[in-house]
Amino acid sequence: MDKKELRAHIKALKKQHTKEQLLEQSERIMAKLERHPDFMRANKVMLYSALPDEVQTQAFLEKWHLKKQIILPTVVGDDIIPVEYARDTDFAVGDFNILEPQNEPYTGDFDLIIVPGVAFDRAGNRLGRGRGYYDRFLSQHLEVKRIGICFDFQLVDEVPAEAFDIKMDEIISC
Repeated sequence: MDKKELRAHIKALKKQHTKEQLLEQSERIMAKLERHPDFMRANKVMLYSALPDEVQTQAFLEKWHLKKQIILPTVVGDDIIPVEYARDTDFAVGDFNILEPQNEPYTGDFDLIIVPGVAFDRAGNRLGRGRGYYDRFLSQHLEVKRIGICFDFQLVDEVPAEAFDIKMDEIISC
């Protein structure tokens, strides 16, 4: 399948699951993440505010933001700008209907970056939504461990990859 076909295939598979099923899978995936040695060691973790069809992160964010420094992406133009998530963080709906934190840009380093995607394969290839935001951002942080998280049906045999696509170091699914 090419990228467009794979995106359509995954979208159709998502429609076969109820919101409750996806939330249950999200909870299992996030439980795996919180037991992962790299997460346990990390102090500065970049996560994301989930779209309705992604692995849900809100409960995880609320649980961990007082114990670890959590950084979330915002989109400005063609770039991801990281912003720290804090107890008093205000959110606004961003360009893609994603809740984005409204704090100052975060300029520090990361111990771990958690990445959503439309599909992943076991070789670490990731299919995003097609705009290249994460690939551009991750290309500036190649030394940081990258973990992709996805529903079980998003883990496929092969994701078409280009030379500029940044691979994940690991994939967590259920």
